[in-house]
Amino acid sequence: MAVTVAEPEPGAPHQPVRTRRFPRAWLLRLTAALVSGFAYYLSFAPRPLWWLAPLAFAGFALVLRGRGFRGGFGYGFAFGVVFFMPLLTWLLDFLGPDFGPWPWLGLSCALALYHGLAGGLITLVSRLPAGPLWAALVFIALETPRAWFPFGGFPWGRVAFSQPEGAFLPLASIGGAPLVGLAVVFTGFCLAALAGRLWDARGALKPALRARKTVFAALGAALPVVAGLALWPSIGTDAQDGERTVATVQGNAPDIGLALQGERAVLRRDTIAESRRLLAAVQAGKVPKPDLLLWPESATTITGPDPQVDQLVANFGVPALIGALYELPDRHLQNSVIAWDPRTGPGARYAKQQLVPFGEYVPARKVAQLVTPFLDQETVDMVPGDGANPAMALAGTKVGVFICYETAFDHPGRDAVGAGAEVLVVPTNNAWYGRSEMSMQQLAMSRLRAVEHGRAVVVSAVSGVSAIVAPDGSVTSSTGLFTAESLVGRVPLRTQTTLSDQLGAWTEYGLLALAIAGVAGGLVLRFRTRRTSAGTAAGEAAD
Repeated sequence: MAVTVAEPEPGAPHQPVRTRRFPRAWLLRLTAALVSGFAYYLSFAPRPLWWLAPLAFAGFALVLRGRGFRGGFGYGFAFGVVFFMPLLTWLLDFLGPDFGPWPWLGLSCALALYHGLAGGLITLVSRLPAGPLWAALVFIALETPRAWFPFGGFPWGRVAFSQPEGAFLPLASIGGAPLVGLAVVFTGFCLAALAGRLWDARGALKPALRARKTVFAALGAALPVVAGLALWPSIGTDAQDGERTVATVQGNAPDIGLALQGERAVLRRDTIAESRRLLAAVQAGKVPKPDLLLWPESATTITGPDPQVDQLVANFGVPALIGALYELPDRHLQNSVIAWDPRTGPGARYAKQQLVPFGEYVPARKVAQLVTPFLDQETVDMVPGDGANPAMALAGTKVGVFICYETAFDHPGRDAVGAGAEVLVVPTNNAWYGRSEMSMQQLAMSRLRAVEHGRAVVVSAVSGVSAIVAPDGSVTSSTGLFTAESLVGRVPLRTQTTLSDQLGAWTEYGLLALAIAGVAGGLVLRFRTRRTSAGTAAGEAAD
């Protein structure tokens, strides 16, 4: 709102007259927030538009310029809603028409509250020196609690997951997903600051100060891009401990969403059938004999000895990692990956730690019963794993494992590499989510993890997309969705530990601490500004 001064009549007191320069300024800002949020969504897979993400944050920063906390919260919430709603449409495929759109809308709005809070807090730190940096720290810091709440955490849609390729990706080897995300947001906010400086070229700032701020904004926008590009030559892809031939079996599944829960026998049947086709191709010399066989997540259910799987693995004559629902002595199930020896049978087992809410367990069960028709039945939550065996000795190497949804979390891959993994395997079952973008979104996370940990990653999916990812994040081979096929390829074994893995969670928590310090500094600055303004007003009144 602009303030103009009208000419007073003789003897009349001086009165400021408020006029609106843009009668619908809030509507323009809201539209810009919505457009920026949708552009941010478009930067995610399956589209290779990684460069849209910093532009989206530039637009978001311009929307927040000059706003207060409440305005920042509202525009941030709008930005978040229009981002999460299209990103998570695969929930509709998963839940089907029985649930309606309410879980999808509810989760999208709940997650958008984090972006709303970010928008509000950014208005506090934006007036600090190096404002774009503090603002970027605040936005990325709020991704940390999103990995804790709601429902045990839902980190889908982190900024870094929009960057499976492009200039920012190499930064994952230095600081993992948090640093990549910070670089993207900081670049966007610096672009907005640069645009603001150019727009305010005739503003009240002294020329020297304005020039310094313009140079800082320009350097800030360029620095993350230049740093990322400079790191590309350091991303190693060569084998440091030999290579292995890996085969992953994709047996396919019916495209029926949540109803797949009752088709366990079909998943097992189809996986065995595709395994036999692969075995025939190996015996005929059409494809190389693998050193390691992979089955995807929950391809079968193991309740005791399994002679059929024993015989199949023995026929291949190589060890296997079998994705299975494993029945515990108390009859509860764990989503597991079992090391299967061709001579001795099942051995070490890794169990999924991060369970999918409403898919593998039901949080707030009493509340959930009000909106779902399924909890009246005898549904039983799966049991999460305790983190044992994140890397298992197979085929003369150590193979790190994390399962499906765990790709979105930082610690499973880091734990696997810390346990000595020289290659990473991600069994997954995305058949629940139909022909949506979900599978490609998850593959983008695996590509980021490959660079973060400096390891090849093999994604083994029930119905696609299965893929072999090189340590630089490039996809060397992949399958389609809802097809029965197998991948066989060579992967390098690597032993070097990236700086990201050496630093571990300290990068994330260090950025969080800086963001908290920035918010505290913003509050102090606002308090002092208001106190100074109040003192000035009181002095003028006394005069």
